[in-house]
Amino acid sequence: MRMIGNVLITGGAAGLGRATATAVVKAGGRPLVIDLVPADNGADHVVADVGDREQVELAVHELAARAGGLDGVVTAAGIDRCGPLDQVPAEEWERVVRVNLLGTVSVVRAALPYLDGGRVVTVASTLGLRAVGDATAYCAAKAGVVGFTRALAAETAGRIGVTLLVPGGMRTGFFDGRDEKYRPGPGAGLNQPEDVAAAVVFALGQPPGCEVRELVMCPGTETSWP
Repeated sequence: MRMIGNVLITGGAAGLGRATATAVVKAGGRPLVIDLVPADNGADHVVADVGDREQVELAVHELAARAGGLDGVVTAAGIDRCGPLDQVPAEEWERVVRVNLLGTVSVVRAALPYLDGGRVVTVASTLGLRAVGDATAYCAAKAGVVGFTRALAAETAGRIGVTLLVPGGMRTGFFDGRDEKYRPGPGAGLNQPEDVAAAVVFALGQPPGCEVRELVMCPGTETSWP
């Protein structure tokens, strides 16, 4: 396994991002967090909106300068807005795409100059591969992350490592605030974010020339897989 080094993590103040920041520290690395709220775990951070390209670019450059470079990027920031297409306000629908897809692209684009020999792990979803109703924005955005990541891997082959992470449902705050019909039931099988974060660190720690191209991490009873 290679040294983890400096790892930029979007959405690193909560959920999978926070669990990944903790896992990076345990692996001997240094997490650098971008989120809408400050990281409360002692990680270096910049408060920024991942859905705003200019904020993202400034945050990436600032954190890379603080750390003296980047060795990895994990794009864990994500939001959702459930409901039928004609009932979700257009601005809210489009924000899901801006944060989940365009935010991923903006972070990676800004980080590329610092990543020679480094690694990128993008976070898609099982719903980027198998769509469901009342989730058009999320499914479209995560399917875009799948296509973007596969193309990025081809484009940067031999220069940086690229891994597509496809997680299923996790026990995080992601489902908070939703209508009950869009929340997992009491008996739903959900993964712990710490277990998925361990897979992220596994991908980040692969030696040069050894690529984990895609990882599906989901509960054994995941309804959106396969």
